[in-house]
Amino acid sequence: MPENLPDIQATPDLRAIPIDRVGVRGVKHPITVREKGGAAQRTVGIFTLTVDLPHHYKGTHMSRFIEVLGERGGDVSAATLPTILEELRGRLHAENAHLEVRFTYFLEKAAPVTGRKGMMGYECGFAAQGGDAEDDMALLLTVPVTTLCPCSKEISASGAHNQRGYVRVRVQPEGWLWLEDAIAMIEGAASAPLYPVLKRPDEKYVTELAYANPRFVEDLVREVALAFDAHPNVKGYEIEVENHESIHDHNAYAYLKR
Repeated sequence: MPENLPDIQATPDLRAIPIDRVGVRGVKHPITVREKGGAAQRTVGIFTLTVDLPHHYKGTHMSRFIEVLGERGGDVSAATLPTILEELRGRLHAENAHLEVRFTYFLEKAAPVTGRKGMMGYECGFAAQGGDAEDDMALLLTVPVTTLCPCSKEISASGAHNQRGYVRVRVQPEGWLWLEDAIAMIEGAASAPLYPVLKRPDEKYVTELAYANPRFVEDLVREVALAFDAHPNVKGYEIEVENHESIHDHNAYAYLKR
């Protein structure tokens, strides 16, 4: 490579304004996610990688973010995130580094009565930061569920309206927290979970289960909070619930942070 090419990013910037985060977003890269049963699931992660930029630098070196990922040889997992952050700080001469990766995590799920199996995909992710402050990592999850309206059930002579709800969480673990356990806690707080395959006996079961467990968004966000509070490896969380309403022209929403 020619040695006389100028390094514009490293030239001084006279505006004296530091930048909190600068880097790359939307980077696709293979990752490995450890399953609770001991196996490793291969999937594709969508990365955001950033560092802080001191006021005296004009820019950062974007290619170095991709190089750090590439040098992992696909070994990108929750266990290796601290090492990746350390490498980013060193390679880019930064005090702080941030990483967020989102991916689809698949679980084989059996229908509640017939046992018919199918693959259920959950949108998951990790967010991590490291540097002059204490290193921190969070688990990101979006879990679709069924909710049934308590008011509709109470005031109707027969039936009740239900909807698909989405529970989005950001959980700070203290120790190890399996994706499978977090998903199970969220689904257990809903009127009923979703399944990839349902035959008629399964549909009957799920419909009656939801009817017996009505939930407002307020109920659901509180029930998820109680489940997280009871888990010894959860030290903090944000919970967001959105119901895609079936009889209103709007969605119901609730948010809780601890």
